[in-house]
Amino acid sequence: MPNSFDKNAPAKIGIVTVSDRASRGEYEDRGGPAIHEYLSEVLTSPWEPVAKVIPDDRDTLARTLISLADDMRCCLIITTGGTGPAIRDITPDITEQVCEKMMPGFGELMRKVSLEKVPTAILSRQTAGIRTGSLIINLPGQPKAIGECLDAVFPAIPYCIDLLDGPYLTTNPDRIEAFRPKKK
Repeated sequence: MPNSFDKNAPAKIGIVTVSDRASRGEYEDRGGPAIHEYLSEVLTSPWEPVAKVIPDDRDTLARTLISLADDMRCCLIITTGGTGPAIRDITPDITEQVCEKMMPGFGELMRKVSLEKVPTAILSRQTAGIRTGSLIINLPGQPKAIGECLDAVFPAIPYCIDLLDGPYLTTNPDRIEAFRPKKK
């Protein structure tokens, strides 16, 4: 079922840090702020962040993603953390559980780019999917990796949001050139 977005309001973008320690205040959340900073550099269209810091808990993550997509009507939801092989790393599993469609090309490209930097990137399970017209993308937790992964996939994100009948996102062409097919 498609989401109904207010085309005149700023685009809502969910930023979700999935971390037991950060959610308890034992560890500084660096992933969420790195995503926010990245989006501030790249997006030129009006947008509004909806930030959450939650534990690595299946029910909490599922409720959060569903709420951001269905209730808050975020056109884009970007998660950070919980993409590895550890027992508590459940972000891709829950993303797949709540999405109607998976978008495996996002994860494939992010891993390819990350593998050029570090051999352990093969352990990452980044993925993306669609829920109620919202694009959900899972990123690793390290700020440097967040930027590298977003640089790889962001050119396709505005057009994906267009195809979901979401708000029209524009980018700073000096930073990232959004790709949209030419209309005939």
